[in-house]
Amino acid sequence: MATLSLCSTSSPSTALSKNQTFLNTLSVPKANSNVAFLSHSLSSLNLRFSKPNSFSSFVPKFSESEAPVAEVEADPEEPVATPVVEATSLEPKREEIFAVVMVGSRQYIVFPGRYIYTQRLKGANVNDKIILNKVLLVGTKTSTWVGKPVVPNATVHAVVEEQLKDKKVIVFKYKKKKNYRRNIGHRQPITRIRIMGITGYQDSPAVTLADLEAAK
Repeated sequence: MATLSLCSTSSPSTALSKNQTFLNTLSVPKANSNVAFLSHSLSSLNLRFSKPNSFSSFVPKFSESEAPVAEVEADPEEPVATPVVEATSLEPKREEIFAVVMVGSRQYIVFPGRYIYTQRLKGANVNDKIILNKVLLVGTKTSTWVGKPVVPNATVHAVVEEQLKDKKVIVFKYKKKKNYRRNIGHRQPITRIRIMGITGYQDSPAVTLADLEAAK
């Protein structure tokens, strides 16, 4: 019984000593591991900071003497060529003139350079030159020559351009209660002439605006 009591009394101290030694053995590797981790992290930090320094070493540096200098020379101002306009003598404009002529049984107002359609001129071929003598009136912006019935010595020169037919005209006949219907088409033959000029009216007396005001 005595031995059992001694063992029981000594057992707590021995257990404490064993725990102390166990803890000491555990704490040493932890410190070592922390030191190793810190040293590894510091080495990685040194490597990270060393990379920019190594990259910056490759940046080319130019000295002041070797620096390229670009010289720009100012172009001299070139004289601007101004266009020279030569004064040319302008021909006076022709006085606008018109005439009233009779062709067949109809009257036409004609202007030089324009064309008109008249009744068929028998015996006239294309490009033939014709003269119209029945000039009833000649007028300009300032004066007028009135014929009695025609203006003496006044003539209109023209050229035949084409012999053709006018547009079709429908003639419809109808009689009620007789069953009578007739539909007939007709194209009138005509001639196109171009007016070339009006001459010979200067010899006859003219009526001006001043004469009309004086007559009032």
